Amino acid sequence: MLHFKNSLVLAILIGLSPFFAWAQLQQKPVWETKTSKTEVKVGDEIELIMSTKIQKDWYMYSNDFSEDVGPVVAHFEFTKNPSYQLVGKVKPIGSHKHFDDVFGGEVSTFEGKAEFRQKIKILQANPIIKVFIEYQECSQVTGMCVLFENDLIFKNIKVSGALAESLKPSPEPTESQATPRKDHVQTTSPDTSSKQTTIETANNAVPNASENGSVQTEIKTSSVSGGNESSLWGFLIFAFLGGLIAVVTPCVFPMLPMTVTFFTKRSETRSLALQRAFTFGLSIVGIYASLGLVFAFFGLGADFGNWLSTHWVPNILFFIIFVVFASSFLGMFEITLPHRFVNSVDSKSSMGNFMGIFFMAFTLVLVSFSCTGPIVGSLLIEAVGGNFVKPLLGMAAFGAGLAAPFTLFAIFPSWIQNLPKSGGWLNSVKVVLGFLELAFAFKFLSIPDQTYHWGLLDREVYIAIWISIFFLMGLYLLGKIKFSHDSDLPYLGVPRLIMAVATFTFVLYLIPGLFGAPLKALSGYLPPQESLDFDLSKSRGGSNQRDAKNDLGEVRFNNLFHLPHELNGFFDYNQALAYAKKVNKPVFIDFTGHGCVNCREMEANVWSDPEVLKRLRNDYVVLALYVDDKTELPENEWYTSSYDQREKKTIGKQNADLQISRFNANAQPYYVLIDAKTEKVLVEPSAYNLNIQNFVGFLEAGKTAFSQK
Repeated sequence: MLHFKNSLVLAILIGLSPFFAWAQLQQKPVWETKTSKTEVKVGDEIELIMSTKIQKDWYMYSNDFSEDVGPVVAHFEFTKNPSYQLVGKVKPIGSHKHFDDVFGGEVSTFEGKAEFRQKIKILQANPIIKVFIEYQECSQVTGMCVLFENDLIFKNIKVSGALAESLKPSPEPTESQATPRKDHVQTTSPDTSSKQTTIETANNAVPNASENGSVQTEIKTSSVSGGNESSLWGFLIFAFLGGLIAVVTPCVFPMLPMTVTFFTKRSETRSLALQRAFTFGLSIVGIYASLGLVFAFFGLGADFGNWLSTHWVPNILFFIIFVVFASSFLGMFEITLPHRFVNSVDSKSSMGNFMGIFFMAFTLVLVSFSCTGPIVGSLLIEAVGGNFVKPLLGMAAFGAGLAAPFTLFAIFPSWIQNLPKSGGWLNSVKVVLGFLELAFAFKFLSIPDQTYHWGLLDREVYIAIWISIFFLMGLYLLGKIKFSHDSDLPYLGVPRLIMAVATFTFVLYLIPGLFGAPLKALSGYLPPQESLDFDLSKSRGGSNQRDAKNDLGEVRFNNLFHLPHELNGFFDYNQALAYAKKVNKPVFIDFTGHGCVNCREMEANVWSDPEVLKRLRNDYVVLALYVDDKTELPENEWYTSSYDQREKKTIGKQNADLQISRFNANAQPYYVLIDAKTEKVLVEPSAYNLNIQNFVGFLEAGKTAFSQK
């Protein structure tokens, strides 16, 4: 009961965590700085070491992956000074790379502790080294992420030697010497209105936030946490079903009655027969669990697992292995173990007591390898990139699925009479498994294709391959295609007909995906929607057509950003206010980010609802403000924030400053409804919440408050 109560409280806290997330600003981490040497000479090279502790259940994004993937990459900006020179780039120490299915690319993260090192060359005495850091930390529990900024200073580096003493100390650098970040810079036309004025007005409206504030982008990333409980249970069920399927293959099924008959005839009593049957089943489970244990040790360590799941070498290898497995199942050749080894194990099965039963189980495992090997190999490839437990339990679950029928038939030997006779249907099972192996092989090819941007398997190509594979599988089930080991099919049985219908139904489900259908049930196996060359739903508007009349005029930053579901709206605060005053509507502000997965979930699952879309189109002026955008504005639009006294040069920095200063919040998604004339909040803002009715109520409450004013 106590465990249940604790679980209930935990569930409630997790459920409410999105609302707590935006209610307060997150604390800024503390960084420790040191150098590899404290005493050096002019011309020596030393390493600057920057490290920080990461709180439990949180992780930090590193700097050794592409910014195009989505999450904010850690950025280091050193203040220029003649007393030192940078050597190479900032290197992360102990970061873990992995493929993130949500972002569709490789990311790199830290857990527990983050450390970066930068090599420099000392040029003068009394060097003073300043560095500005921008980075993102995220919670594995709530999905909440925060964009932090820190200023670090390295002092007290003693420079010895005659050369150093003759040199004068360099003057301390001014802030104007800092090198601005130039990545992703795009020139935009200046707006006639002043962003500076708007920010000052907002700052006067509410008190400033606390000093530890920061910018936050909400991201939900499951892969960093090492897998969750539900995914492990799903894998174990899949492994158990794989063991059951292996029973009805040509290598295993004929051994079922032979093995059970052996136990029933060799046992003097029923209890002894049951003991031997359970020993046989547990031996099979133990053998496969031992195999999983070996792979668990082999795959132990996050670095190896991350490399295995993201690098092109193992994924291409897995693709080739799956194609070989598929070819074996389709009858091109058989994968067998050396006969001498199999015969040696089989000779020991005649030993007395339970040791002989163990070797009988071992013999079964070896003899059936040509059929079970591809299934086992597929499971191990799926499991070895995970944690220590996954391959161990996965193989045990497969062994349990394989052993269960042998044990059950030994307990109830009369069931043997109801088994179908061996025949061509067993080979048909192998061929169907071959088609499935071939289809899943392309998943491994798809991962490096996305990570390295090869462009070989765009969404439509991938779907077309699957359509071809499953269409041929359907024809095979109908008897229209025959392989070398297949028997003649005099008539079509009901089970084959049902499987054929299911296969062709799946093919029909896939076809609209070629033209833009989301295929949500297969989202984890298909390349991202953005890789589709021709999206019919967008080209024709689909169910999310733009308003027939668009009188917004020239929307600023329209070339950089877009609204989901073909909504019309703005991306500049002043422009949206001016238009809202003109049409006398409230403003719906969406504080969002490019790397905000929860934002995309809200747009896909909540904004897409007809009732929500209707209200956004008709009742509000929609304003999307991206807080993580790096586009640098013209110099005449830069300003120094009264919140943190930093100069805000980019679109993202200014939008984030607006959210923190005006609304005392730093989480995304964050939805605010305001009156354009007074810039006052109409109702309490809303955050990440997938309940559609709650969001409709939020919009209705804002509309009512606006009409009353």
